[in-house]
Amino acid sequence: MASYLEQLKREFLEHVEIEKGNSLKTVNNYDHYISRFFDFSKITDPKDIDDDKIREFRLFLNRQPGVKVRGQQSATLKKNTQNYHLIALRSFLKYLMKRGITSLPPDRIELAKIKERSLDLISVDELNRLLKAPLENSPRSDLGAKSKNNKTLGPTYGNLKSLRDKAILELFFSTGLRLSELCSLNRDLDLSKDEFSIRGKGEKVRVVFLSDSAKDAIREYLKNRKDMDEPLFIQYSKNNKSRQGLDSNGGRITPRSIERIVRQYAIIAGISKKVTPHVIRHSFATDLLSNGADIRSVQMMLGHANIATTQIYTHITDRQLKDIHKKYHSKS
Repeated sequence: MASYLEQLKREFLEHVEIEKGNSLKTVNNYDHYISRFFDFSKITDPKDIDDDKIREFRLFLNRQPGVKVRGQQSATLKKNTQNYHLIALRSFLKYLMKRGITSLPPDRIELAKIKERSLDLISVDELNRLLKAPLENSPRSDLGAKSKNNKTLGPTYGNLKSLRDKAILELFFSTGLRLSELCSLNRDLDLSKDEFSIRGKGEKVRVVFLSDSAKDAIREYLKNRKDMDEPLFIQYSKNNKSRQGLDSNGGRITPRSIERIVRQYAIIAGISKKVTPHVIRHSFATDLLSNGADIRSVQMMLGHANIATTQIYTHITDRQLKDIHKKYHSKS
């Protein structure tokens, strides 16, 4: 009977991948969370899933040690992580119910209450310093440097890298793209337009918009590239002497590399907080809302499936509340 349960799980995961169109990472996560429940509960039949088994599993999760972050181990598994297990289980039960297989009704599983999410934000001044950092700290040898016989050598490693990094930061703030979305872009981006389409989470397509500064930064970077590689942003190394120290390194820039780039320029810009690509995405959203954009429009631009996800920004950007506070506080 255990093999029957494993078969149901496999068919559910295929359903998640093919019919629901989720990514392989999501499928693998669901597999991990559901398998963990099976291993813990020792069930052999969908009918064995009941309130008691779920309660015991929740206690088990709540008593698991958390992961280590910077050498420090949190006391327990985060509530968010516990909820991921429960969400996967609930989705599995919904699938069983849809197929008419008797098991626990999915609405019997309630998620753990979590604290309101706090946002890592940087100030407008810090953001401006971050955006300026790549070119202000690039090598002084100008692009298109001359050799002794006055022949143009082309861009140096440091300068081309600075132009790329400037374009990355400007594009993040202009569009609010996710890290994976920015990495996936190709150089055939039409810069004559102020917008382009991006395929985001769940294969959903949305439109994002380019500022003039983002377009200028991308144009300058592409103008100085000598390779024919397809990705918009590529890796560089100093190893290839035949190309004046430039090497496309054979591939698209990785998310980890971009995280390092953002962290590096935050330090150069004198920002003491931890700055990540997602922090710039937060800045994009809060900039729109604080300047009067409506929440639904911001939801669409961020590609949030649920407006509740976007609403984390509203409590720090409600201009009306700020104006009321200034108008009425401490007037006596």
